[in-house]
Amino acid sequence: MTMAATDYQYENLKITKPSEWVFHVEFNRPDKRNAINRALSEDIVSSFKKLSYDPDCRVVVLSGAGRTFTSGIDFASLAEVHQETGDMEVSRRAFALHKAIKDFQETCSSFEKCLKPVISAVHGACIGFGVDLITACDMRYCTKDAWFQVKEVDFGLAADVGTLQRLPRIIGNQSLVRELAYTARSITSDEAHDAGLVSRVFDDKEQLMKAVLDTASVIARKSPVAIQTTKKNLLYSQDHSVQDGLDNIAALNQVMLQSEDLMKSIAEKSPIFSKL
Repeated sequence: MTMAATDYQYENLKITKPSEWVFHVEFNRPDKRNAINRALSEDIVSSFKKLSYDPDCRVVVLSGAGRTFTSGIDFASLAEVHQETGDMEVSRRAFALHKAIKDFQETCSSFEKCLKPVISAVHGACIGFGVDLITACDMRYCTKDAWFQVKEVDFGLAADVGTLQRLPRIIGNQSLVRELAYTARSITSDEAHDAGLVSRVFDDKEQLMKAVLDTASVIARKSPVAIQTTKKNLLYSQDHSVQDGLDNIAALNQVMLQSEDLMKSIAEKSPIFSKL
């Protein structure tokens, strides 16, 4: 079912369609430095489920309103969870806390599970939960003033919604991953770029957003069959052997090689692809 940008109305997210096939999802709690509370978490899950199957969406850009990308988890939400479970018997409280953790994990995984590429545009602070979120995105760009911090150990807990699982795959430096996770040391945009956490750095947010939206438009003009199949195989190959990945793409492409998109790409200089 086709949905317009006006169908994406959320209290904590601003969702627009800046160009054809491209949707822009913006954290919209600037007065709270875009801290992730339960309501925002639920909005993310709901919106990305819709975007994943919206044929008018081919690429999603993710950013934050105001002065910063996100300050991480909203500790008021954590306090609510503890208040709600405080009188429970210990095993029942453990089950309730487990569900709360899994809900926040699902928020981060929404970007990875989305069938469309998700590009994060980070400016200012990207702390704790923010790092969890961007590691589940397909691509990461940032501003010169952006900084990143795996903050959880400073609050007496291990990061539990994605950073420890995804960050090692992204930067490929186990020593640095452990340093950041054990010390909560923040890193600058330059260090993040050198480590491979982000692929491009821009002087300010205006330049960042222009570049991200330009890149999104380039991707959006490609065959949606090719792009979605590529993302699917890249994710599959992360957790499987090279041979398994080859077998997976062979199984996928035995269908995709019959797509009209292939013939259009060969026959036309600037093909226009049908909705998917």
